[in-house]
Amino acid sequence: MVLHIAAQIYYYGMIVVTAYFLIMATANILDARLRTSLPTIKSGPMVSVLIPARNEEENIEKCVNSLLNQDYKDYEILVIDDNSEDSTYGIVQKIAEQNERVRVFKGKPLPSDWYGKPFALDQLISQSRGEILLFTDADTFHSPTSISWTVSNMETNKADLISGYAGQILKTFGERVTVPLIFFLTGFLIPMFLNKIVKLGYFSLAVGQYVAVKKEVFLKTGGFSEIKHKTSEDVFMARHIKELGYNTEFLDLSGQVFCRMYKGWRSAIQGIGKNIYDFLGKNPPLLIVIALVIFCFFCMPFPVLVFSIVSSVLGLYTNPYLLPLIIVHIIFTLIWLVLFIGRRITWFNAFTWPLMYFNLFFMVTWSFYRTVSGRGFIWKDRIVS
Repeated sequence: MVLHIAAQIYYYGMIVVTAYFLIMATANILDARLRTSLPTIKSGPMVSVLIPARNEEENIEKCVNSLLNQDYKDYEILVIDDNSEDSTYGIVQKIAEQNERVRVFKGKPLPSDWYGKPFALDQLISQSRGEILLFTDADTFHSPTSISWTVSNMETNKADLISGYAGQILKTFGERVTVPLIFFLTGFLIPMFLNKIVKLGYFSLAVGQYVAVKKEVFLKTGGFSEIKHKTSEDVFMARHIKELGYNTEFLDLSGQVFCRMYKGWRSAIQGIGKNIYDFLGKNPPLLIVIALVIFCFFCMPFPVLVFSIVSSVLGLYTNPYLLPLIIVHIIFTLIWLVLFIGRRITWFNAFTWPLMYFNLFFMVTWSFYRTVSGRGFIWKDRIVS
């Protein structure tokens, strides 16, 4: 009797929870699109585009050249070679010699109490002349309206910080079942539209591939010195600025900037996994609870469905909750279809969601192990703990 009641709560509760997720996914995408303005402002405040580059010889030229091809008039491009071991500096130096918008700097040795990216960007800020700081990664490339999009949306939304998801380029199967997990929290768990109403930093988000912030505001709030030892410096930046009373916006960046975040499954696991434990405040009990929730409510439905169908066909066992189980799978599929279509990712990738959830469970447990064991993570040839 107790097991029967528990099963009813689980299966029918899953329908309610996944229906909530579907509503949130739809609401978050619609909200971001409705509040996003067209890139109409072509001249105005100086924008300093700041690019940290460490061993980026494969990407940096494409990135800088795309930023030189902008329809906005008032901007500069600053690149810092973060102690690269390849030809990154020489590539940018050659571009800078031919275009006065571009300046390139050699990074200082990394202090022990800083992580690489915050320290590199902190050095660039001291060299910048703009009223608006636009942080972007060396593996991105931009449409001609990327900078005018920033200025237009900061103006129309009266925003102090804006960010959004870059268009994700997924080339391998491993990338397709891993990279979309960056949409997990903000896609359907957190009601992002509450960011406009609630002052809590929890509802504020930024993605480091593209973050624009008013320089005056950023310096007033402590700059990178407040988040110098964070692997998720982008998220903590947005939260910190929001909690100090400034306006942050997470908008629809589709069509403005593109990025292939990782090349293959292994690099995607390492890149996203290194941020999970840090994102959760390095709280072991919380991470354990989240791992259990992911396993029970996100990973298990699919193998249970397969088992139930096979058992029923073979006449071994008929699951009385097969219908609610099927409904849960239909809703999960709809959730990822909404997210993939909304983010302009090939829609049929949405059907790989069971693999994505098992990937997420693996990354959570791996992130926990690598941190508590003291091994840390190797990223950009540096150990991040």
